[in-house]
Amino acid sequence: MSQLTGQPIYILKEGSSRTRGRDAQGSNIAAAKAVAGAVRTTLGPKGMDKMLVDTIGDVVITNDGVTILKEMDIEHPAAKMMVEIAKTQDDEVGDGTTTAVVIAGELLKRAEELLDQDVHPTVIAQGYRLAAEKAKEILNDIAIEVKPDDRKMLYRIAETAMTGKGAEASKVKLCELVVKAAMMVADEDGTFDQENIKIEKKVGGSTDDSEIVEGVLIDKERVHPGMPKKVENAKILLLNASIEFKKTEVDAEINITSPDQLQAFLDEEERMIKSIVDKVVASGANVVICQKGIDDIAQHYLAKAGILALRRVKKSDMEKLARATGASVISSIDAIAKSELGKAGLVEERKVGGEEMIFVEKCLNPKAVSIIVRGGTEHVVAEQERALDDAISVVSVVMEDKKIVAGGGAPEIELSRRLRDYAASVGGRAQLAIEAFASAMEIIPRTLAENAGLDPIDMLVALRAEHDKKRVHMGLDVFKGAPTDMLKAGVVEPLRVKTQAVASAAEAAVMILRIDDVIAASRVAAPPGGPGGMPPGGMGGMGGDMGDF
Repeated sequence: MSQLTGQPIYILKEGSSRTRGRDAQGSNIAAAKAVAGAVRTTLGPKGMDKMLVDTIGDVVITNDGVTILKEMDIEHPAAKMMVEIAKTQDDEVGDGTTTAVVIAGELLKRAEELLDQDVHPTVIAQGYRLAAEKAKEILNDIAIEVKPDDRKMLYRIAETAMTGKGAEASKVKLCELVVKAAMMVADEDGTFDQENIKIEKKVGGSTDDSEIVEGVLIDKERVHPGMPKKVENAKILLLNASIEFKKTEVDAEINITSPDQLQAFLDEEERMIKSIVDKVVASGANVVICQKGIDDIAQHYLAKAGILALRRVKKSDMEKLARATGASVISSIDAIAKSELGKAGLVEERKVGGEEMIFVEKCLNPKAVSIIVRGGTEHVVAEQERALDDAISVVSVVMEDKKIVAGGGAPEIELSRRLRDYAASVGGRAQLAIEAFASAMEIIPRTLAENAGLDPIDMLVALRAEHDKKRVHMGLDVFKGAPTDMLKAGVVEPLRVKTQAVASAAEAAVMILRIDDVIAASRVAAPPGGPGGMPPGGMGGMGGDMGDF
């Protein structure tokens, strides 16, 4: 509202709220810190889990940062930006989501201290940007080159990603599955697409019953009980066309005046279907996997011909089958030919966890594989799947970038040490922001120590002393409670996990810091604090409420 010669002028709609200056910054920083605090206890090998219950009572038990933040019903706009950091980290690297959010929260906490000393937000933003650039250089400098076919190192990478998760008890078995699968689907240059490793969850048995299928696993059963359950030396036809009679493209009406005409019409439909089945049989295929429907009559004829057929198979599964068997996905019945078929040593229907599934195995050079994850309950299996997903992602990143860093907070302590030296060379007020950035990096080893029940100050002092002696790979061993050479201990992470976490945390912190005015639109016929509504007290009140969720 503005005042002009005693006459009030309304600029914002009635009911809108506006928070300015330090109040807006304080509210946003408080909300972001609350989100970081919510996931902080999950970090590291001794991190705890969260139980999330949604509005319809579904339960998720996890310590995966991005899963926690996605499941939480977050309302505050600044808090939502923290969720975006986790999502970006997950999409780019697949691991390190908690690290990214915790660093962003600590950067904002340190910035708040500078704001209290009357350092301008743009000065802090400038310092943070300089520090983030320098951090990237330092990380690249301390990174170690690895070969994409170094199985031992890939195993260690997968093991580090799984440590601290629910799957940790069976990580030896699961890491072996991940590395084996990665080696199978890798291209000549050593890289692979994660999509080519399919994870299939099945409740029942224990995690140790999990296995790798050197081919593709399809959660479907035969379309007809008369079809064979097992086909050896399979010649596979992948069809993206329905085995049904063709319907007319335009709306057409057929007038039938006698039963003979109706019978002739039905006979013709059956003949059309039989001619399609004859084409399939003539091609030499003994397994038909169809993305669309298969008519009942066609099922009968295929069963008589001794062909195993599946219908309504997902497009993603069809693509994996094409990679694994060397078949082409055919979109037209007329294009069916012997040259388009793929091969597999065995196609078999088996019972897994009480349900029928089709195993396509013994492929000559399987460029797509499946991992069956087993576990006692649905929640256990879901958490195993998330752990496998993270492990596959980090192995993929290492095979692509061929660079790793030590884990256990070692890179963060080294960043902190070197950034302090760099701050002294910059000078001016930006130096304060770079020093704040350096201090914020220590939140990772500090949190690892706290989550393990160790004294964070003692641990930080011991780590700093080691890094001052130029031992850049010294990190915190939470089991021994002492600094340890993480490279020798086999605790390693992809370089990209760290560079992405630091970069996205710095960007989000700078963006939140630069906001000095929050204008919130009025609610539209929503109950106070209800869906889409702002909590009482407008934007200013939100930061205060966030700490309790």
